[in-house]
Amino acid sequence: MILKSIAIHGRSLNADTIPYYTSIIKYLQEKGIDVSLSEGFRERNSDRLPTDDFKTFQTINEDYQPQALFSLGGDGTILDALTLIGKYETPILGINMGRLGFLATIGLDQILKALDQFFDHKFWYDTRSMVCLQTEDAIVFGESKFALNELAMIRKETSSMLVIHAYLNGNYLTTYWADGVMVSTPTGSTGYSLSCGGPILMPQTNNFIITPVSPHNLNLRPLIVADSSEITFEIDAKEAGFLVSMDSRSESFDNPSKLMIRKAPFKANLIRIQGDNFIETLRNKLSWGLDTRN
Repeated sequence: MILKSIAIHGRSLNADTIPYYTSIIKYLQEKGIDVSLSEGFRERNSDRLPTDDFKTFQTINEDYQPQALFSLGGDGTILDALTLIGKYETPILGINMGRLGFLATIGLDQILKALDQFFDHKFWYDTRSMVCLQTEDAIVFGESKFALNELAMIRKETSSMLVIHAYLNGNYLTTYWADGVMVSTPTGSTGYSLSCGGPILMPQTNNFIITPVSPHNLNLRPLIVADSSEITFEIDAKEAGFLVSMDSRSESFDNPSKLMIRKAPFKANLIRIQGDNFIETLRNKLSWGLDTRN
């Protein structure tokens, strides 16, 4: 495959990261690549970068389908980029200009090496499943009713817990009395779910995790289910309503509500260069298995 078109998306750059952005642009221009910037990225950096020299795009669509998207930032930037990509599954190269960088694994000192490997086709696609939401309200979340990490239902503006009746493939599962419940993908198993006591799943595991948030039921623990499952929640939040978050996006829901969660019909494609693997990221980023005896 001859690479001709690259999209770039990111957060606000600063004095430390601008030189790395400049080096990426120079590299792509020397390769004769057609570069386009997301409108959000251009607006956030218009006062510090000569961004007017590039075309811009709002979303990936039928008329604009680049061969890859470079995400400049942290993991949150990748999650944001996925809302621009949607069903088109454009591969994402995550360059870590943020903090932890669990999804965006390419460090600033690895950029040129990673670009060389990318253009030499020395990479592989790390395909990740996502969750999607179906509700009685078709407006909420617009065209972005999907999440790479997790979908969470949580209480808001009240000390009252939620009462959440859960069903698995139409069969009654249990009722959660809790601050909330989330459905996490294997990718999200190292995020919010992990902080609530959920297990870590390998990325290619075909499962979801149902994890309660601060449950009042002491005998309830996270549950692993097949990602082919249909999970339904009927939520009673008393009079205050509740929040539904999908990765970094959230919407307020009235009470009561019914939510159905399934595996999304499309996936996220993360570009991994040679030598990049999940187990090594676990050890380096989360100190997983750290022991003086090792």
